[in-house]
Amino acid sequence: MAHVDDDPTGEVTELLQHLIRNGCVNDGTVESGHESRSADLIADYLHGVGLDVERYEPVPGRASIVARRQGRDPNAPALMLMGHTDVVPFNAEGWRHDPLGGELIDGEVWGRGAVDMLNLTASMAVATKRLAASGWNPDGDLVYFAVADEEARGVHGAEWLVANERDALACDYVVTEFGGMPQPHPDGPRLPVAVAEKGPQWATLRIKGTPGHGSQPFRTDNAVVKAAEVVRRLAEYRPRTQITDVWKGFVNGLGLPPEWAEVLLDAEKLRPFLAEHSDLSFARLAHACTHTTISPNVVHGGVKTNVIPDLTEIEVDIRTMPGERTADVRAMLEDALGDLADHVDIVHIIDDPSSESPLGTPLWDSIARACSALVPGSQPVPMLMVGATDARFFRRMGVTAYGFGLFSSKIGFGEFSTMFHGHDERVDQESLRLSTALWEVVARDLLGG
Repeated sequence: MAHVDDDPTGEVTELLQHLIRNGCVNDGTVESGHESRSADLIADYLHGVGLDVERYEPVPGRASIVARRQGRDPNAPALMLMGHTDVVPFNAEGWRHDPLGGELIDGEVWGRGAVDMLNLTASMAVATKRLAASGWNPDGDLVYFAVADEEARGVHGAEWLVANERDALACDYVVTEFGGMPQPHPDGPRLPVAVAEKGPQWATLRIKGTPGHGSQPFRTDNAVVKAAEVVRRLAEYRPRTQITDVWKGFVNGLGLPPEWAEVLLDAEKLRPFLAEHSDLSFARLAHACTHTTISPNVVHGGVKTNVIPDLTEIEVDIRTMPGERTADVRAMLEDALGDLADHVDIVHIIDDPSSESPLGTPLWDSIARACSALVPGSQPVPMLMVGATDARFFRRMGVTAYGFGLFSSKIGFGEFSTMFHGHDERVDQESLRLSTALWEVVARDLLGG
């Protein structure tokens, strides 16, 4: 497999720094995000190398970029490299360095989005430009998609483009976030590839009470007090353990000690094992990969300190396992609430089920060959993505979509995973170099030329 020999590290580092400094912070409102800043940056960066670059902006400031390197064979497969340009809000007081500074410190780029997922968005752009500039003439199309609004369900990004500009996104394979953190194995690193993801079926619960004067709380019908018990019950609820084929592939692929593997694949033994496991990051991941999770995260209630509240709403983050739909979510909530179910209105559940792509595809094979070439002895293993990505929109169109990247071992998996939506996000330059090389090798292998 041919590849470009010169080192892209400086170029991808600089582009990532600019993306971080653009501060495309998405708080879920239509006025936030400002992804047009990074759309302008990327369009300018990709100019002049023979790419067809289009800009899509469904509402002011929420722009996405689609760049295509046309292949010579219309019947050949097309590959999309997709990265989002928005980032989640942050509390700067919890950071050691400026969240929007994009500083390079000891070989690491710091800033909001460095992990989720501007490192991949930048490396994909650099690889696309390098391939186009090299005179590469592939059989199939290479598409680069820098998309807005991923962090707020894709309403002004991938969801909108799939509904309104589907032809612009035409492809057979997609790679986006997240995977590629090396897991040690006696025969060489194992590299997780997200072939499926859980369904973000968020719910809103409404609890009613009776208003009254706050100076006389005895035997009142206080909606906040009832909501506190609802939150407690949701937090203590234990959905059933599910051992899926993807989880089996992940556990078996890691080459764990037999006594560990046996427990991790046993629905009866898994939860007690994780409750006592010393590696908290692994325990959280393993639990999320094998259970529907219910997390009450936002509460709105009350109007004034001296008024007993008559209404409280709870926003619940629910992540469903493969095959579960809205009816299953409703049944779990009612089961968790017990005798309080009649006092709680489930006013809204987002129908956004889990999605999955098959293994054994040409893209999987190209990833495996690229990993072997770039990290000798390594092999990909399937993984369930416990968060949501824009891959789900493509899977529902019949497109194979994986989450991947290629990272060094400088930042361990546990520390890396805590940086998603957390403090002190950063990525090392060796990971930026590896990911850029990965995209070039995969594109050449899958698309020919």
